[in-house]
Amino acid sequence: MASLEAKAAELVVEACVRTESVRKCVFSSSLLACVWRQSYPHDRRFPTTIDENCWSDESFCRDNKLWFALGKTMAEKAAWRAARGTDLKLVTVCPALVTGPGFRRRNPTPSIAYLKGLINHQPDVGAHAMLGDGVLATADVEKVAEAHVRVYEAMNGTAGGRYICYDHVVRRAEEFAELQRQLGLSAPAGGEAASDDRAARFQLCDRKLAALMSARRRCTYDAYFPVLYE
Repeated sequence: MASLEAKAAELVVEACVRTESVRKCVFSSSLLACVWRQSYPHDRRFPTTIDENCWSDESFCRDNKLWFALGKTMAEKAAWRAARGTDLKLVTVCPALVTGPGFRRRNPTPSIAYLKGLINHQPDVGAHAMLGDGVLATADVEKVAEAHVRVYEAMNGTAGGRYICYDHVVRRAEEFAELQRQLGLSAPAGGEAASDDRAARFQLCDRKLAALMSARRRCTYDAYFPVLYE
């Protein structure tokens, strides 16, 4: 399935390249295309920053059967390859687990796949590992939509590359349990995820998107003018 997702992304971007009226493309990826990497030492004095320059390790995803993350990683890389050397300007947005209206009433397949590890309770992969590493985050659907719009508007200026998008990092076991409850997933047999006093190994950074989103939108009667950044 991961290879199919990558092929679909490639075909979409190639279609954009061939369409003369399309010169800009905002591609929706995932934070999971950034966070899954080989183990890092736990005794680092400061956490390793996860930002738009980070990519998930495809081999790690395959070895741990993190198929959703593998598909997102391969698809985004395929999109970048397809756009390379063309006059199509590509930007990707990498949102965390998307939440919003109706989230409590639904049990969407993408959300379950995102949190893989809640279902089979593997402590070393999935949401348990993300919680301990400090990279289990959520993004309200309205913010994700706004991020896409603002990035697109700024593409006439300096906007480019990748943008990580999230608005909350889940840090406590109680929050983790509530996320499980909202998705209608059962907790591990041993009860709720145990709290870990050890400092998180990673720190998410969305400074690039935050700078863009904080700029004030300028508008007239029916047109929006993006703010340019130095």
